[in-house]
Amino acid sequence: MNRIMSCITSHKVKRNTIILSQGEICTNFYFLEKGCMRTYYITKEGQEKTRLVSFDNTPVTALTSFINQKPSVEYIDALEDSELLSISHDDFFILVNEIASWGLFYRRMLELAFTFQNNRIEDLVTLSAKERYEKLLKEQPHYIQRLSNRVVATYLGISQETLSRLKSK
Repeated sequence: MNRIMSCITSHKVKRNTIILSQGEICTNFYFLEKGCMRTYYITKEGQEKTRLVSFDNTPVTALTSFINQKPSVEYIDALEDSELLSISHDDFFILVNEIASWGLFYRRMLELAFTFQNNRIEDLVTLSAKERYEKLLKEQPHYIQRLSNRVVATYLGISQETLSRLKSK
């Protein structure tokens, strides 16, 4: 544990702080201790598309950029004042090779990320806007409570107007 902790630094970030922009290489793996952060894309038309919202005690990173050390297509920003732990790419993978339990953590994190993203894609492709909203309300009600309508709409892949109509029913 001392070896792992020697590689980790803590940060406080203010609301609306962008910790990664499109085109930058994600050089750190973050763990969100407290707060709320969002990983999103901006389309060529300028529309935001939220891929992931992270709350207390969850990892948050642009995983593809972090793993491949290539420029990110995503942004990561703080939706609330947040407290983060971070570990550099180099230290992260040194620990994967040095400490078996860190390697197991990495594998499990990849499995969870794959499963989550696969489920998100399935929902976006197979469920109607109403079904996506109802599923979010049932399974993740804190999204509706803690996030702005704009962010919820970009997460569900719908307009704010559609979200307002769904909420009013």
